Amino acid sequence: MKEKLLFWKTSSWSVSLLLVLPILAILYTALGNTDDIFTHLFNTVLPTYTLNTVLLVFGAMFFSLILGVPSAWFMAMCRVPSSSVLQWALVLPLAMPAYIVGYIYTDWLDFAGPIQVLLRDITGWQSYGDYWFPDIRTLTGAILVMSLVLYPYVYLLARAAFMEQNISLLQSARLLKCTPWKSFKRISLPLARPSIAVALSLVAMEALGDFGTVSYFAVNTLTTAVYDTWLGYSNLNAAAKVSAFMLMGILLLISGERYSRRKQKMFQEKFNTNEEFQYELHGWKKWGAFTWCWGLVSIAFTFPLLQLINYSFHYFEESWTAEFQEYAVNSLYVSSIAAVIAVIIALVVNFLHRLQPNNKWSVMPMRLASLGYAVPGTVLAIGVMLPMIGLDHLVNDISKQLGFGMVGLIFSGSIFALIFASVTRFSAVAIGSIESNLNKIPPSLDMASRTLGCGTWSMLRRVHFPLIRRGCLIAGLLVFIETMKELNAALLLRPFNFETLATYVFNFASDEQLEIAAMPAVLLVLVGLIPLIIVNRSLEQQH
Repeated sequence: MKEKLLFWKTSSWSVSLLLVLPILAILYTALGNTDDIFTHLFNTVLPTYTLNTVLLVFGAMFFSLILGVPSAWFMAMCRVPSSSVLQWALVLPLAMPAYIVGYIYTDWLDFAGPIQVLLRDITGWQSYGDYWFPDIRTLTGAILVMSLVLYPYVYLLARAAFMEQNISLLQSARLLKCTPWKSFKRISLPLARPSIAVALSLVAMEALGDFGTVSYFAVNTLTTAVYDTWLGYSNLNAAAKVSAFMLMGILLLISGERYSRRKQKMFQEKFNTNEEFQYELHGWKKWGAFTWCWGLVSIAFTFPLLQLINYSFHYFEESWTAEFQEYAVNSLYVSSIAAVIAVIIALVVNFLHRLQPNNKWSVMPMRLASLGYAVPGTVLAIGVMLPMIGLDHLVNDISKQLGFGMVGLIFSGSIFALIFASVTRFSAVAIGSIESNLNKIPPSLDMASRTLGCGTWSMLRRVHFPLIRRGCLIAGLLVFIETMKELNAALLLRPFNFETLATYVFNFASDEQLEIAAMPAVLLVLVGLIPLIIVNRSLEQQH
C-alpha cells in the first residue's frame, strides 16, 4: 500500500509542479537583470498602460455590478413575466467573445454605420461638425463592451446567493413593513456580498487578461504591452517583467476578495425554493423589470448573434473555405488532446487527496495545479515560452554534441506549447468538477473495497471511476470548450502557418472583415453555450 501511495504522491506532485512551472519561470525571469527595452518602457509608456489597465478593470467591475445585481434580484425574488426563460437567457452573453461584440457595435455606431446614417437622414445633418456622437473606440467603449459580456458572472453568483437566503428573514422584513427596496438594501445585499465579491474578482481577472477587445479598440494596457514586447521587440525578458506586474495585480485582486470576506461568515438556514416568497410587482415596476432584463439580453447577446447569422448567410461562399475547415480541425485536435490530459491530471491529484483525506499536504497538488486558471492567457503564454525555449536550446545543444545536427524548435515551435498552456490554464476546471463528484461518494465504499482486497488502481477503476464517469465527461467537455475559445495564448504560442478558430476570427475582425469569419464566430458562440447550459442546470437542481 505504501508503494502505491508513493506512486500517487510522486505523480501528483510532479504534474502539479510542472503546471506551476510557467508562473515560477515568469517570477524568476522578472527578478533577473533589467535590460534597456524594459527600462525604456518603464520610463515612457508603462505608467500610462498601467493606468489604462486599472481603469479598465475597475470600470468593468462597476458596470458588471450595475447590470448583474438588479437582474439577479429580479430573477430570484420577484415575479417577472417570462422569468423561466430569462433565468437562463441572462447567462447567454458570457458565450459571446467581447471583441466580436465590440466589432459589431463599432460597425453599427461608426460614422458610416446604420445608426448615424439614419440620424443624419432624419435630421438633415451632413458632417461631424453638425452634431456630436459618442466614439465607441475608446477606453469607455471597451469597458462597456466588456461589461456586457462579463456581467453574467455577477448575475449567476448573486442570484444563487439570493436564492439561498433564509425565507424567515425576508418574511420578517415584510411584517415590519419593509418595502422590497429596503429589504434588498438591508438584508439581501449584505448577505450576498461575499458571493458578489467573488464574482467581481472573476470579472476583474477576465478584464485584466483581455487582449482581443483592447487591441481592437486601440486601448493600450499591460496585456497589449506583453504582446507587443514579445512580438514587436522579440524581448522575452521585458515581456516577463511586464507579466510579473500583471501577476502582482492578480494577487492583489485575490487578496482583496479574501480580505473583504474575512469576517463575513453567514450562518443561516438555506430555504429550498423561492416560489414561496417572491415580491409581486405591479404596473411600471413589473414592466420596467421585464424591459431591463430582456433589453440586457438583447443588447449583449441577441442583436450581435443575429448580426453574425446575417453575415454568415450573406457571406457563406466566402466563409466556407478550405482554410475554415482546416482551422476547425486544428481547434478540435488541440482541444481534444488538452481535455484528455486535463482530466487525467484531475483524476491523479484528486485521487491522492481521496486516499489521504486527513493529510493537509495531499490537497496541495490540487491547489498548485489550479493556479494557472487565475493567470491571463497572454501572461501564461510568456511563462510557457520561457522554459520551452530553454528546453529547445538544451535539446539542440545535446543533439549537436552527439553529431545529429540541429533538430529545430521541438517544444516552442510546435503545438506542444499551445497544448501545455491550455492544460496549465484549464486543469482547474477539470479538478473542480471531478472533486465535487468524488465528494459525493461515501468513504464507506473505500473502506469496503479495501476490505475486499482492492488496491488503489483497482479501487479507482472498479469503484470510483464508474461513479464519476459523467463528471469526468463534463470536466473534459468544459476544458475542450475553453480551449476552443482561448485566444490570448493561441496568438502567441501557435506555430507558423497554424491557426485556430479563435485566432482565425480575431485576425479577420482586426482587419475589419468579420463578415468573412462570421460562420466560425457563430460556431464559437454556439460551442460556448454548452458550459453555460451545464452551469445553469446545476444551479436549478441545487435549488
